[in-house]
Amino acid sequence: MTVTHAPAQPAEARDTAPAPRAGGRHHGRRRIWATAGFHLGAGLLSALWLVPIALVLVTATRSFDDIASHGVGSLPHSFTLDGFHQAWVDGGQQRALINSLLVTVPTVLLSLLLASMAAFGLSRYELPGRRTLLLLMLGGNLLPPQILLIPVSRISETLGLYDSLYALIGVQVGFGVGFYVFVLHGFMRSVPPEIQQAAVIDGAGPWQIYRRIIMPLAKPALAALGALSFTWIFNDLLWAITVLRTDSRMPITASLLGLQGQFVSMWNVVAAGSVIAAAPTVVVFLRFQRHFVAGLNLGAVK
Repeated sequence: MTVTHAPAQPAEARDTAPAPRAGGRHHGRRRIWATAGFHLGAGLLSALWLVPIALVLVTATRSFDDIASHGVGSLPHSFTLDGFHQAWVDGGQQRALINSLLVTVPTVLLSLLLASMAAFGLSRYELPGRRTLLLLMLGGNLLPPQILLIPVSRISETLGLYDSLYALIGVQVGFGVGFYVFVLHGFMRSVPPEIQQAAVIDGAGPWQIYRRIIMPLAKPALAALGALSFTWIFNDLLWAITVLRTDSRMPITASLLGLQGQFVSMWNVVAAGSVIAAAPTVVVFLRFQRHFVAGLNLGAVK
């Protein structure tokens, strides 16, 4: 068996081998310091964001006597859930939460249904004036809602829908569907046309293409829009106090405003009502957070 050895390098070659440059070490240190600074800054911003939330949660679980004796910003000396009970029962949060869900859930479903159908037609077929129609839908969302409060109120009175949840649902659908169409239009245009052409060859009509092909592919975008629209509609106050008048029909945001007037100095009850009002949107966001950013980026212009 023959053993071969690599030729030894001359002493001159070994002496002239390039040594590690000092600049590389300095560059690595700068990257480490930059990464540490970024994480430190992000941590401080996160803490700045979370401190008010933690303060509200702690205040909601303190008793009124504790807050009155030691102040709102002091360390807690008690733990009770009486504030949640008072806000839920005496403050009317239970009824208001049901009203908010009765408005938000149908509005989200109806808005996404109408927007997906409109976006499908505008993106997959050569309709006359489709670009103008799309720009009109988008331009309607650029109008400040304050200039439309009186017209919307008068129209709801004329139609006999004033002071009803149907009026609030109609307003939310009308002012939200244009933005949803714009986002879904950008996504549906990115679907390869060969998929639709293959379905047409197999004998599928427009409704079958929309229901069996486009809608399953649009689930991430629909999930992201669903989370966004749920948050916007659930937290809306302006349109609620515009088309509603009876306290028993007010949603959770308007009820929280009334709760602050009813329990002026009882900060634990007001904080508990704020937690109750924020809980549904937090649950929805956590449920759809996987699709949130990805769904919005799907409709972006490449």
